[in-house]
Amino acid sequence: MALPVEKQLRYWGIAAAVVLLVLWLLGNVLLPFVLGAAVAYLLDPIADRLERLGLSRTFAVAIISVAFLLLVIFVALAIVPTLVRQSIDLVNSAPDLLRNLRTFLDAHVPGGINPESAVGGTLASVGDSIKTKGVELLNTVVSSAVSFVNLIILFFIVPVVSVYLLIDWDHLVARIDKLLPRDHAPVIRDLAGQIDRTLASFIRGQGLVCLIQGSFYAIALMAAGLNFGMVIGAVAGLLTFIPMVGSIVGGVLAIGLAAFQFWGDWLQIALIAGIFFFGQIVEGNFLTPKLVGSSVGLHPVWLLLALSVFGTLFGFVGMLVAVPLAASLGVLVRFATSEYLDSRLYRGHEGLQPEDIPTRDAQAE
Repeated sequence: MALPVEKQLRYWGIAAAVVLLVLWLLGNVLLPFVLGAAVAYLLDPIADRLERLGLSRTFAVAIISVAFLLLVIFVALAIVPTLVRQSIDLVNSAPDLLRNLRTFLDAHVPGGINPESAVGGTLASVGDSIKTKGVELLNTVVSSAVSFVNLIILFFIVPVVSVYLLIDWDHLVARIDKLLPRDHAPVIRDLAGQIDRTLASFIRGQGLVCLIQGSFYAIALMAAGLNFGMVIGAVAGLLTFIPMVGSIVGGVLAIGLAAFQFWGDWLQIALIAGIFFFGQIVEGNFLTPKLVGSSVGLHPVWLLLALSVFGTLFGFVGMLVAVPLAASLGVLVRFATSEYLDSRLYRGHEGLQPEDIPTRDAQAE
């Protein structure tokens, strides 16, 4: 005999409260393990594919681990130093760029801009603020990123956790499946499958789109001779998960910098603009439909809300769990909505189907 609904809700509520409490109290301790689990989840499909080719699970994980380690070393040695250097240079040059903007406006806007006016004073102060606060932020990020503790987390704990989880991933999933309540196991499996498909489409698919777009923008802008091209490409790629935002923000930054750097060379400025138009066309027509799909079920606004809330409450580890939690809540909300539309609370005693119930527009007619 199944437990009453009230007791089930009570038990599941207590379990959720305990998880959130542990996450709040032990967030820093759990960080390497959450990162390791995220890496294992991302790489599990590759391990499964290698297994289907005839390799053992251990050998497949070994190949993936070596390839992933080489990729991390390449990024750490070849890309990160240049990205950090260009970021610092861009922040340091902000006052000069805004002074050039004020000079440009003085020359091309009728009447110019009075340096003593509100607009002129704002342009001058914004550049100094960006330089002061930006350098402090970058120095803090860089210093914390190379700290001994973070190096231990990055090069030891996270890879070890990832390898062990990746080897035992299928066994862990099977063990969790055996622990599911028997009365609700089919429904939980179905919901878990929907959550997995949503995460796979968004994290793996959208993450690959962001990586491709960021790499394309960075390489193309640097090849076009634009200063700080790698930074702008990284920003545009990072924001690609929000539709249109990555291209708009990156395009405005790139075209604005190109206007200062290549003023008078309209062909070069048009080339910079064309890079972002081409990138947007490729993303919208090829990358996103092929890699992400047309129905992910994870709205960008919902994702941003989850990142903001959990990042504020639980720090960086909260931001890591925000994406799977947002996907899970989205699936659960859709399931609850479907159950509500099929319930007597919605249909009433007559048992009408949702399509049989007249809408407000139909009643008005």
